[in-house]
Amino acid sequence: MTQQKPRLSFWQIWNMSFGFLGIQFGFALQNGNASRILTTFGADVEHLSWFWLAAPLTGMIIQPIIGYYSDRTWTSLGRRRPYFLAGSILAASALMMMPNSAVLASLLPPLYIGAGILMIMDASFNVAMEPFRALVADLLPTDQRTLGFSIQTCLIGLGAVVGSWLPYVFAEFFSIEKSTTDGSVPYSVTLSFYIGAVVFLIAILWTVVTTKEFPPDQEYLKGEQKSGKKGISQIISDFAGMPATMKQLGLVQFFSWFALFSMWVFTTSAVATHVYGLPQEDRSSAMFNDAANWVGIIFGVYNGVSAIYALLLPVIAAKLGRKTTHAISLTVGGIGLISIYFIHDPVLLLYSMIGVGMAWASILAMPYAILAGAIPPHKMGIYMGVFNFFITLPQIINGIVGGPIVKYFYNSQAIYAIVMAGVFLILAAFCVRFVNDQDDPVNSQR
Repeated sequence: MTQQKPRLSFWQIWNMSFGFLGIQFGFALQNGNASRILTTFGADVEHLSWFWLAAPLTGMIIQPIIGYYSDRTWTSLGRRRPYFLAGSILAASALMMMPNSAVLASLLPPLYIGAGILMIMDASFNVAMEPFRALVADLLPTDQRTLGFSIQTCLIGLGAVVGSWLPYVFAEFFSIEKSTTDGSVPYSVTLSFYIGAVVFLIAILWTVVTTKEFPPDQEYLKGEQKSGKKGISQIISDFAGMPATMKQLGLVQFFSWFALFSMWVFTTSAVATHVYGLPQEDRSSAMFNDAANWVGIIFGVYNGVSAIYALLLPVIAAKLGRKTTHAISLTVGGIGLISIYFIHDPVLLLYSMIGVGMAWASILAMPYAILAGAIPPHKMGIYMGVFNFFITLPQIINGIVGGPIVKYFYNSQAIYAIVMAGVFLILAAFCVRFVNDQDDPVNSQR
């Protein structure tokens, strides 16, 4: 029998999840500024999704591998914490390098160096991030998992708010350079990435120091002895034998993350051209940077909404059920994205982001709370990593076809990619009805 997991206090769950604040601080800087940086270095809007392929490709490869090995790791730091720490050091280095890609222009064009650093940065984020999902399932009893993933989502929102707003705050309140004429990244953005590197490290260290992991129990050891497969063959075998609930959630995740990828890649261009009325060829004017900084603000708003809404999710889910809660949240998010098409006052975008924030909070919490009950405990890391396929695959597909769709079907008008993203969130909400949500049906299987 599996040993009974003790219930943890709110602050113990907060501490174990605190590293996510730093991870999302870094992701927010990447999501809000990578397109701007690549555009500054010469990328066309229809090519942005191709450069962004670096992120999901690295996640698809790295997360299952990290999950597999973190299941089998036990050190003085525990099972998951060594990966947090290594990933945070690499990620902090990449954050500091990203806005300085032009410095290495003697080797390759800055655009390609920036894309390469984007890949390294995302790989590092994934090394640090993947074990956090497994950690919640490792340490929390079934009835606390929704709370655990909701607190993670709250911290994700808090980190993303600050990370998204930093360039705007530095430019508007501290008068730090927000535009340049020499094709370099404004210093307000560069300084934000430096601070992001420091926050990333400190947040991860907080979790490493304050959280104690349980040693592997008899269930884990029996699971290890039962399988003779190792490495990639075991990952492939587990992927082929994934629980039915994971497959059902996969379709929901496909539509959700296809939509999110479109939002992250094309919002800056959509807002600059459709809301601010700038020409498509404008990539470096003060007005373009004002639009880009405002995108950082509205991204911060949706993350702030998600932080608040995440704390309400356990209460709502207890009354409506996790499936209904997730479906409603996704629908509201889809409506929020579609509403951007009808907006020409930048301030009104703040209201659109309320719905997006509700969807974001639910996407980061509900699928994992549902999934955790369908996974054998001794395979928690590997299956949390394999589940990432349903996050990265839609982004890869979007990365390949998204740019050509915008160029040839939407006449390079990025706003239509945002509308399409809203439709996809509503499709994801419809697919939730087919998911089997049942707590721990396989935990008794060996």
